[in-house]
Amino acid sequence: MRLHRLEVSAFGPFSGTEVIDFDALSDAGLFLIQGRTGAGKTSILDAVCFALYGQVPGVRNAVKGLRSDHAEPAAGPRVVLETTVRGRRLRISRSPAWERPKLRGSGTTTEHAKVILEEFEHGAWTGLTTRLDEAGDLVSRLLGMTAVQFCQVALLPQGEFAGFLRAGADERRKVLERLFAAEVFTQVEKWLADRRAATGRRAAELGATASSIADRVAETTGAAPPRGDRAAVPAPRRAEPPVEPFADVAALLAWAAELAAGHEDVRAAATTLRAEAAASLEKARTALDHAKDLADRRRRHADAVARRDALRERAEERSRLASRVDAAARADRVLALIRDVRARHDEAVRARRWAEETRSAVAELLPPKAPDDVIAKAERDRRDEAASLEGRRGAATRLEQIGDERAELARELTRLEPEEARLGSLLADLPGLVTARQTELDDARVAAAGLPSAVAAADAVRHRLDAAQRRDRVEQHLAEAEAAHRLRVDAAQAARDHELDLRQARLDGMAAALAAELKDGEPCRVCGSTEHPAPVDSLGEIPTEEQVDEARAALDKAQDDREISARRVESLRTERDGLLETAGEVTADSLVGEVAEAERAVRDLESRAAEVDRLEAALHRHEQDLAHARDERDKVAETLAGNRAEDANRADEQARLSSELDEARGDDPTLEARITRLGREADALGAAAEALRASARAAQELAASRAKAEREATEQGFRTPDEAAEAALPDEDQGDLRDKLRRFDDEEAAVRDLLADPALTSAAAEPAPDLPALETARRAADDAHTRAASAADRARHRCDRLTELRRELTAAVRAWRPAAEAHEVAERLAGLASGKHAANRHAMSLSAYVLAARLEQVVAAANERLSRMSGDRYALVHTTGKSAGDRTKGSGGLGLRVVDAWTGLDRDPVTLSGGESFITSLALALGLADVVTAEAGGAEIGTLFVDEGFGTLDEETLDEVMDVLDGLRDGGRAVGIVSHVAELRARVPAQLRVTKQRTGSTVTIVA
Repeated sequence: MRLHRLEVSAFGPFSGTEVIDFDALSDAGLFLIQGRTGAGKTSILDAVCFALYGQVPGVRNAVKGLRSDHAEPAAGPRVVLETTVRGRRLRISRSPAWERPKLRGSGTTTEHAKVILEEFEHGAWTGLTTRLDEAGDLVSRLLGMTAVQFCQVALLPQGEFAGFLRAGADERRKVLERLFAAEVFTQVEKWLADRRAATGRRAAELGATASSIADRVAETTGAAPPRGDRAAVPAPRRAEPPVEPFADVAALLAWAAELAAGHEDVRAAATTLRAEAAASLEKARTALDHAKDLADRRRRHADAVARRDALRERAEERSRLASRVDAAARADRVLALIRDVRARHDEAVRARRWAEETRSAVAELLPPKAPDDVIAKAERDRRDEAASLEGRRGAATRLEQIGDERAELARELTRLEPEEARLGSLLADLPGLVTARQTELDDARVAAAGLPSAVAAADAVRHRLDAAQRRDRVEQHLAEAEAAHRLRVDAAQAARDHELDLRQARLDGMAAALAAELKDGEPCRVCGSTEHPAPVDSLGEIPTEEQVDEARAALDKAQDDREISARRVESLRTERDGLLETAGEVTADSLVGEVAEAERAVRDLESRAAEVDRLEAALHRHEQDLAHARDERDKVAETLAGNRAEDANRADEQARLSSELDEARGDDPTLEARITRLGREADALGAAAEALRASARAAQELAASRAKAEREATEQGFRTPDEAAEAALPDEDQGDLRDKLRRFDDEEAAVRDLLADPALTSAAAEPAPDLPALETARRAADDAHTRAASAADRARHRCDRLTELRRELTAAVRAWRPAAEAHEVAERLAGLASGKHAANRHAMSLSAYVLAARLEQVVAAANERLSRMSGDRYALVHTTGKSAGDRTKGSGGLGLRVVDAWTGLDRDPVTLSGGESFITSLALALGLADVVTAEAGGAEIGTLFVDEGFGTLDEETLDEVMDVLDGLRDGGRAVGIVSHVAELRARVPAQLRVTKQRTGSTVTIVA
């Protein structure tokens, strides 16, 4: 992947549109991105990552707002990146989500994130997609790496790798898991752990099932189960308590078989005793039943003789009952006619009385002494007149409706006329209020528009005041630091001269000692020559090795002190320069007055701008009131005109209908009253006529009923109907008499049958049996049989239950054996994969083992560059031991140590100095970039960025680091260094300068 062109608008610190030509920078191979702290150097890398993946690196991705705070309110954030990936020229345009001002009204609305992905083909840009997910997927597939991997490979963040270098195994593992695809191995560990737990639970459950069945066998038989050591199946490594079976579950089968054999013998003996008891019981029952039958037949014969004697004594009573029943039966044939005569007599009396009452009630409506047929004619005349008046009822109803409608119209007119006057007065006042509020609102809006600039001016003055105050303090600290640095430079130079003098003196002294041993003609032990033309003479005392080492240690300390003081001076100078750019040479006292004046202006504008919302609401309310009043006035006027016309029409119709109804009602108060009166009189006349007719019919029917009753009484043997009525009996009494006769007959027949039965006759001749003795014998036999049957049933049930439980126990043991074997295998595999089994000698989990292999590759790639940058002194070593700070079991194998070639010992990375940590973490970052690129199978990274950290290096180390970075350009790769170190400006001519201003940052390319 090679970057060509980057365009950023309203993004991060860049308020306007900035264009970066990476092709111009890449021609030099190595270029510098430099600027003051906070100018936006890292934001350029954020823009590249955002264009490719829609997110920015590291913790900055959690910040929601990517839009520049310096940009105009309506300016939308946008990043456009042109790049070549795998030979394809792409242009990616992205905009993050942001809040833009509404086009109408106040407030903001959300603009969602957008993307346009294009490819340059056949001389023109061709659109590929505008979907966020499709664009992200295409870029990830072409680059062959995720956003996290890209940020580690192309944007080398030194601060993160210094932390990675010093981190423990747990933190280092989290970083490696994000970069390398170790999820599948973690899932394998989890699957094996779940499998171990599942098989453990299964084996424990099956063992518990067998134990439960054994407990039921013991409960059934009353025997104690053979308990062994409960350690047959390991408990699953979970929080839940394990359910352990017996130590030797198979032994339960033999134990159950032995119990079953013993209980089969008990069952056979109980069955024999039961059969013997049953035979004795049957014999006792037969003897008792025979005796009971004989005693019953003797009792029945004696009862029959007593009943026969009683019937003979009641023969006369039976004859009287028969005669009374016959007379009542003949009277029943006449009784119905007698009742009919009585009913008709009562009906005739009622009809005659009703006719007399109704005739007198209508006497006023008839002529004096009028015959009965006149009543019917008077009824017909009244009904005809009422029918003719029915047609006028609709007119009366309509007249009432007209009165109600006119009353309603009058009420409406009374309500609307004052409302019309009120609305007219309101419309005269509202236009003036609207104009006044509009003028006040315009003034407040002018004040609100000037408030942001006033606030910005006040903030700028306060910022300059703060910068001026800090500038004065920094200048004082800088003078002190420069003086201290000069002293430490002199001390370091003196220590270097002293160490070199001692080393040279020791070398000279050693040469003199060797020269003293030379003899002419004998070979030299150093060069082997037999000639010694200029041997060295001893010049004085030879320094010892300890003195040389002490001088070297003093030199190292002096150089460290010099580097610390140099970094202190450089830091203060950079801070002083930045503060001078912000505050200038103005004194802090002169800026205090400017701050007070700016704050007073802001407070005045804020008080005036605060009225905008209130005035807008008041203006909107007055405008709505004006429009509403106009609409209401038009509606009221239209309604009043319609109501007045409608009332005039209703008055004309009311006069016409009143005249017609006055003529129809006559002397009655209303038409309805006249119709009601005629109907009432017609009903009374009709009722009188009907009553006269009913009275005549009742008299005729009474005479006919009397004649029929007299004829029927004579035919049934009675002299008069009254005599027949006296002989009659109610049905209940007749039924009682017939029941008594029937019982007499039934009793005689039953007695005859019993006395004729030969079985009863023969039983009466035999002696009476001894029933109590036989009953006692039967109860004894029954008790004995019950005890024997209960014992036999218990034995049978126990044997049947044992057979069933033995089948269940056999199946449970058969199911338990493979489950226990499977759990043993799962336990071992899960322990090996998690690093918690004794067979895993390094105590490394599977995922940690894979990541350790990747870390070995990273260390190998990092050492190639670390050797050059450290002068062959330092090398990284990957260790498999568990560090003291690693709390997670199975997380070993991710340790790092630093081998110092000067001492031959390895060191913890935390003991490295600032510069040493920088070169080591840089080498580690470059090595990780190589491994991640190869692991992901991604595109070759043609443009690489290294972010910060160079300020900790001395001149020699900086030279080595620059040589390594210069070597990264092999194959046409461009390397961008992000730093504000002043020395790099002279070393790297191609630069991208980022300048920060009050209105936002800008970029400039210096080639």
